[in-house]
Amino acid sequence: MATEIIMPKAGMSMEMGTVVKWLKKEGDSIEKGEPILEISTDKVNMEVESEVEGVLLKITADEGDELPVFTVIGYIGELGEVIQDAVSKTEKANKEDKSASKPLADSKSDSEYDVIIVGGGPAGYIAATKVAQLGGKVALIERDIVGGTCLNRGCIPTKTLLKSAELIEHISHAKQRGILISNPDVKVDMPTVIKEKNKVVKMLTGGISMIHKSYGVDTINGTGVLKSSTSVIVDNAKIVTGKKIILAGGSKVSRINIPGIDSEGVLDSTQILDIQEVPSRLAIIGGGVIGVEMASIFNAFGSEVTIIETMDRIVPMMDKDISAELTNQLKKKGIKIMTALAVESIEPSSEALTIHINDGSKIVVDKVLLSIGRVPDLSCLGDLKPVMEKNKVKVNDKMETSIPGVYAAGDINGLNTLAHAAYKMGEVAGANAFGENHTVNLKFVPSCIYTSPEVGSVGLTQEEAAKKEAISIGSFDFGVNGRALSSGEGVGFVKVIVSKKYGEILGVHIIGPNAAELINEAAMLMATEITVNEAATLIHAHPTYSEALMEALNDALGNCLHMIKK
Repeated sequence: MATEIIMPKAGMSMEMGTVVKWLKKEGDSIEKGEPILEISTDKVNMEVESEVEGVLLKITADEGDELPVFTVIGYIGELGEVIQDAVSKTEKANKEDKSASKPLADSKSDSEYDVIIVGGGPAGYIAATKVAQLGGKVALIERDIVGGTCLNRGCIPTKTLLKSAELIEHISHAKQRGILISNPDVKVDMPTVIKEKNKVVKMLTGGISMIHKSYGVDTINGTGVLKSSTSVIVDNAKIVTGKKIILAGGSKVSRINIPGIDSEGVLDSTQILDIQEVPSRLAIIGGGVIGVEMASIFNAFGSEVTIIETMDRIVPMMDKDISAELTNQLKKKGIKIMTALAVESIEPSSEALTIHINDGSKIVVDKVLLSIGRVPDLSCLGDLKPVMEKNKVKVNDKMETSIPGVYAAGDINGLNTLAHAAYKMGEVAGANAFGENHTVNLKFVPSCIYTSPEVGSVGLTQEEAAKKEAISIGSFDFGVNGRALSSGEGVGFVKVIVSKKYGEILGVHIIGPNAAELINEAAMLMATEITVNEAATLIHAHPTYSEALMEALNDALGNCLHMIKK
């Protein structure tokens, strides 16, 4: 079987490389370790050596071509071997936006797979990798680009934009740290911001395609719909058969039915990720995770931002103290927050959008972001529907549906709509579909909000825990944490909730620097069932943000040594 020659990644920051000169031509014999071509990057020129012995069968990239790392640029094999998948650079360009997915005609749909997976988001692509890793023959059916909402329209794009917002905040605080910038005015070039976001997304989705290619996963581009417990029909034309099927259809943007919701300028969470200019005035309908993250981004970019939330507080799924502190910090940044109110209608005009609120007030804005959450995308079910529960596919802890041999993982089952939960569900579904016996435990899945300051949460809120048993609360402010203060990030706190009877850590809630990283330590402590008495004795490096967790644990026991006596 022929070996691919790829554009190597010559350094951590390398993203593109240029073919300078081929040192061999098609038909030439090649020794292992022999230089076969010269490439250039933005930092270095280098020769690429052959990893195998053989004949240069095909060159698919011309001298002067600039290509992403890991792009196939040629093939080495045995004399006379035919390369079925070799394509020209023009064909490559046409397929680039589909993350190297094979066209339907080229898929192995005429043969039976061990597992067919419908949907290439976090649950689906991990399930595909797991099955292939175990030695299974797997087909992944994806109508768009592998990576799903998370990589293409959610987690990764928003974090890229949030990093730009974070840089603006750092610049605004530079003067107080003795760093003088001659021109302090900050302007956001939105097309460049979006271009950088797209580059990051493309690198990650391309990486998944390379992983799948290395494992032999067949990616079929098209819309897959369940036809039977052993078959999926793609684009209403081609039937793919397999022994087991995993449904990973993901979710779609939820909408509300109010007058004016379809007006130009009303964007959903996908559309706003490609906006080409910063709106002067932005209203966000919905104060959940997506809403507050987008508020942070566009507030930093210079928009006048208003959040409208129907509940009595933003991020209502979080602990009340976290919600209150996040509200306080967002308001300090100039974000207007309206709670316990609902939008009745949106009235468009030639230059603006007027939002009418149910208390009789109205606000005038340039753009509206509809951010009221997501709902399962059930389009992959077709006419064969498993047992449902609240419009979600019902599964057990093995990810099995009511249809024997059919599994459902990720947002489609509604157990947990976080990408990292989908990873675990996909992994377990893949393993079980290939004959193993695993279960999913989602009790200690951390939740994060990437605002400034960040939020991390795992386990029960104080209100939830208090309904179950007697609890003690420990907390520690980042305002007295050495690392946080020295870094100019002394905002927020760590809060722990502990069972008085058993010392079990029931919940940890963090708002402050690196909260999304720190919460993972708390999740591990809880998952391993370490008591607060044991966890509080663990030595943490000093000075670090993570000391705040240790101090909060000690405070729950009344033993905190870096806190004024209560």
